[in-house]
Amino acid sequence: MSDFTQTVARPVFKVVALQFTIAVFFSAATGFFGSHANGWSAAIGGAIAVIGSLVYAIIVMRGTNDAKQAFRTHFRAEMVKVLITAVLFASALVLFSSAATVWLILGFAVATLAYWFALLAV
Repeated sequence: MSDFTQTVARPVFKVVALQFTIAVFFSAATGFFGSHANGWSAAIGGAIAVIGSLVYAIIVMRGTNDAKQAFRTHFRAEMVKVLITAVLFASALVLFSSAATVWLILGFAVATLAYWFALLAV
């Protein structure tokens, strides 16, 4: 295992795990205190954010010591993450027409905020 994998990859996956945990708790609380449909909508929104972050982490995990290559890798990973997020949002809105759009977006927003706060914690 390279030094990069030992020092960077593990914390990146911890961030995604924390994001997943917060998304699950938010959707469970939404389902418990609101309706089950709102809870599932929040879960789908959280899943969209977690899947995007996981794909980003997998792409970036390869790592390199070259600064230009590292920048390109992060840029490419972010573009793939944005594309996947857009496709998943469109798919969710088409496939789950009964989804509560506000709770779908809130689930995504909470999971995305959780990602940024998890970066501070790890």
